[in-house]
Amino acid sequence: MHSACRNNFNSAARNLALLSHRRLFSIQQWVSLTASVIPQSEGWLPSWQLFIAATSLFNTVQNFAGIKLTRHLYGGSALVNPLQARTFAIWTLTTSIVRGYAAYNLHLKPIYDIALLTYLLAFAHFTSEVLIFRSVKFTPPLMAPMLVATSSLAWMIMQYDFYVKS
Repeated sequence: MHSACRNNFNSAARNLALLSHRRLFSIQQWVSLTASVIPQSEGWLPSWQLFIAATSLFNTVQNFAGIKLTRHLYGGSALVNPLQARTFAIWTLTTSIVRGYAAYNLHLKPIYDIALLTYLLAFAHFTSEVLIFRSVKFTPPLMAPMLVATSSLAWMIMQYDFYVKS
């Protein structure tokens, strides 16, 4: 891990441990903790990666907790079952880890490439379910992950040379 990234992570871990030990959270402590967690790289893409990684953690938990929201995402499809939801939870957790790590390491070509591929795979999954397998319809709940996948994919392709230095 890049030394600056490691220092930010260690600082955030220390701040979190301190706050949880005291069980008192001042505004200054929250600001300090937040500042120590936000990636220190240029541009907005690292923060976006971290935001999507955090959002994906919510999706992971809800997939383990039940199938209601997943079934809603897939248009109420009876094909959504507990096993499929848990499998999707593991996939989502994996992408969350990759994207979270990428938030602090976009300067590394392999990390950037793998993070970019997670969006390509998400786009391919949702697109194939709509257009090829016809297991779901293009509904408003499906628009959110499709929008995140397509916009993130386009953003990462356009910004490749800015973050990955040869």
